Amino acid sequence: MTEKTRVAVLGAAGRMGATTCAAIEAAADLDLVARVDVGDDVGTAVRDSGAQVAVDFTVPSVTEANVHAVLDAGAHAVVGATGWTDESLARVSEHVDRLNAGGAGLGVVVAPNFGLSAVLAMQFAAKAAAYFESAEVIELHHPNKVDAPSGTARHTATAIAAARRDAGLPAMPDATAEGWDARGADVDGVRVHAVRLRGLVAHEEVLLGNPGEQLVIRQDSFDRVSFMPGVLLAVRQVATRPGLTVGLEHLLDLG
Repeated sequence: MTEKTRVAVLGAAGRMGATTCAAIEAAADLDLVARVDVGDDVGTAVRDSGAQVAVDFTVPSVTEANVHAVLDAGAHAVVGATGWTDESLARVSEHVDRLNAGGAGLGVVVAPNFGLSAVLAMQFAAKAAAYFESAEVIELHHPNKVDAPSGTARHTATAIAAARRDAGLPAMPDATAEGWDARGADVDGVRVHAVRLRGLVAHEEVLLGNPGEQLVIRQDSFDRVSFMPGVLLAVRQVATRPGLTVGLEHLLDLG
């Protein structure tokens, strides 16, 4: 019998953490060995449980420290908590590369979104961005979400901006002279708008416009179970990707 991959879940008492625990318990090739939450020592819990992979669905204020603790405990990390910056990603990248230089062979996957529909929507938007004069992003989430704009929206906007730069497009037309606060956040020159509304889970629209035409790419996640195929994919593949990987799209065969 093939040995199961031992998995710890950080933030196990939260909604995403609890859903992740259930998905791991239902997977024949995975073994949930630790439920870690507020007050627990992450490094000790991961080390004592013998976890090979730790999945982090905590909050922005602690997720980076958790990943460092997981790496020091000798486990791979799969991260769904948002709030990451270029600086925090760089620190994690340096840490895992330093450990791997000594032969650790550890991987970290940070995914702004584990929903396959969301990842595909981001990829479609990036491909389309080179052909449109204007692009804006609207993200819609439940009011308990602590960060805005969402990591998914930032990731989408960054990809759109990169595609526009590669295509040599100028800045998007915008004659706004005052009231910039109503124009949303500026992410690499792409405007991102955040909605927080009771009844929502996770949703995103990308609006792309040219004279006389508009393309709308919309993705909706109605239940947290929609993220589980992506989470399990990352858990199964993280060991094959030493170093830092940002974005689930790198684990998909998208050509």
